[in-house]
Amino acid sequence: MAFSAPDILAALSTVEDPDLKKDLVTLGMIQNLSVSSERVSFTVVLTTPACPLKELIKRNCEEAVRKVIGEAVVLQIEMTATVTTINANPALPQVKNIIAVASGKGGVGKSTVTSNLALALAASGSKVGIIDADIFGPSIPTMFDCENMRPGVIERPGSKPEDKKYVLMPLERYGIKLLSIGFIAPPDNAVVWRGPMATSALRQFINDSEWGELDYLLIDLPPGTSDIHLTLVQTVSVTGVVVVTTPQRVALADAQKAIAMFTMPQINVPILGVVENMAYFTPAELPDSKYYLFGKDGGKVLAKRNDVPFLGEIPLVQRIREAGDEGTPAILQPELPVAAAFKELAGALAQNIAIRNANKDKTKIVEIKR
Repeated sequence: MAFSAPDILAALSTVEDPDLKKDLVTLGMIQNLSVSSERVSFTVVLTTPACPLKELIKRNCEEAVRKVIGEAVVLQIEMTATVTTINANPALPQVKNIIAVASGKGGVGKSTVTSNLALALAASGSKVGIIDADIFGPSIPTMFDCENMRPGVIERPGSKPEDKKYVLMPLERYGIKLLSIGFIAPPDNAVVWRGPMATSALRQFINDSEWGELDYLLIDLPPGTSDIHLTLVQTVSVTGVVVVTTPQRVALADAQKAIAMFTMPQINVPILGVVENMAYFTPAELPDSKYYLFGKDGGKVLAKRNDVPFLGEIPLVQRIREAGDEGTPAILQPELPVAAAFKELAGALAQNIAIRNANKDKTKIVEIKR
């Protein structure tokens, strides 16, 4: 059977990316095509290492090409990924996506979700960082077991000697780059600052820190809709927002306010999806049982009401809390059933970031005139 490179590309042009709704050839996802009478090889470049549809896309490619080359020819398909970006941040030119994690209400497990999401994304091969923007109640140092560690400081030269400045070097823990006010203020002391001091700290974490190359920078926001939230959208172009809630009405009401804030016309940051934490209780001795202590499907209803994606649900499991307190988040313990839930959640988030980047313009940095 005679075939050529154009024949292979024609076959692959029938394979569609299920998320982006275009074929792989048009999307430029087929690279390094090599064709001979005995072997066909090519690389499929996905939009994220955490793509949950990787095996489906590979299988569809194989089926399409086999129709052209038959079964006797060796077919080699390599799957790789390059995280998409529409970054418009001069302060963070090497950071592809900035993801705000918001809740509206405190105590819903936002920092737990942020920590495990970051680690799950990193486990898939992505470069990830976290800014703990909860200035008055930082949790990230505890969850990463680095409360007594301090960030480094380096000198960044300017065009003139007098232009040089000193910048923070984020800590690195479990492969995640981290910055938090908890690394600077003594852990047992309260941070008693007025709003401008808190927002100044956030700007320093963004503008005066050496983050390097990152695929995803997660911003763990404080509860509510405050100066910190406004400072974030006024400082950088935020790729999108993940809203964390629990199923009960009190949490949903505050989560709705968080969605309303970010979707205001003058702010207009895309909502990447809703995460329902503590969705149900599963006791260790009854791993197949589900008890809906706080109500059922509240996060799904919230997502549907606002026409945004529902990313997934995380059960209320004692080991999640214990793992966070121990400084080894649950995703680092693959024997725990809940680790799979965080992995699926990360895949859904990465998927929706890629869809957002393919279909929406870059987020504009907000200019709010008082």
